[in-house]
Amino acid sequence: MDTDQLLAVTPEDMAKALLARRQLLKEQLPTVIRTLEAEEQKLSPKAKKALETNKSINAKVSELKEKRNNAQKKANELLKVVKESRNKLIQADGMVNLDPTWKKEKLFEEIEDIEKKIETSALDHKAERKLLDRRKKIIEINDKWLRERRDSNPEMVTYINARREMNKLYREADKSHRNMLDGVEKAQPQHDKQMKVRNELREVRRQLDRARELLSQSDKAITHWVRRLDKGFGELDNGFSDLLAAQKKVAEGGDSSFARKKKDKPLKREKNIKNPKKEEEE
Repeated sequence: MDTDQLLAVTPEDMAKALLARRQLLKEQLPTVIRTLEAEEQKLSPKAKKALETNKSINAKVSELKEKRNNAQKKANELLKVVKESRNKLIQADGMVNLDPTWKKEKLFEEIEDIEKKIETSALDHKAERKLLDRRKKIIEINDKWLRERRDSNPEMVTYINARREMNKLYREADKSHRNMLDGVEKAQPQHDKQMKVRNELREVRRQLDRARELLSQSDKAITHWVRRLDKGFGELDNGFSDLLAAQKKVAEGGDSSFARKKKDKPLKREKNIKNPKKEEEE
């Protein structure tokens, strides 16, 4: 509508349009509500299943993480024992004849370095897998070294057993860590799916609540506009205020709400002249 058309609309025309809209809503809303209820019933099991699946994956990841942490903790404790035992053997020359280059071995230092990076560095899954592969290779070298020396030096039995158990624990930790990474990668798309279904269900329920609210108000609104068309738009009893009060004020020379707002703006701008930055922001 242009301005002239809008001004030509009478209160009766407006009331009739509002009444017709309310009557139409009363007719259509039951169907809308049934449709939304059916959609809610369809989405609710999906949302519940997605939530349960997500919880299950997270619980598995948490379990694997705890298993990894326990194995690594025990392995790290054994690493200290093995290093101490190795130092004693070095001091006693217990391995000089068997392996003169043993003192230069860097396997423990590499294991410690890998462990430190796993625990303290913010790595992506690809980098973590590379570290796990590196530690796996070191452990394989350890095992080969142990097999060659176990039977040839009885003094090393305790040392070798501790070292073998340490390797076993690191393998368990690495396996749990790999499975944990797989679980984390699987959890993300499942989480996204759960959030999507949850948001869809939330929106359907929001629309359903609104439709039910409108339906509950329909009879009251229809009664209101029927009475207005019958009794007029001035002040009536039972809380029916004068709907034409603003129109009468303008007709008597007063300002409309739009005009009052326009008058308020220059005053506000004048106040802000003292603060150029504030004026610019506005």
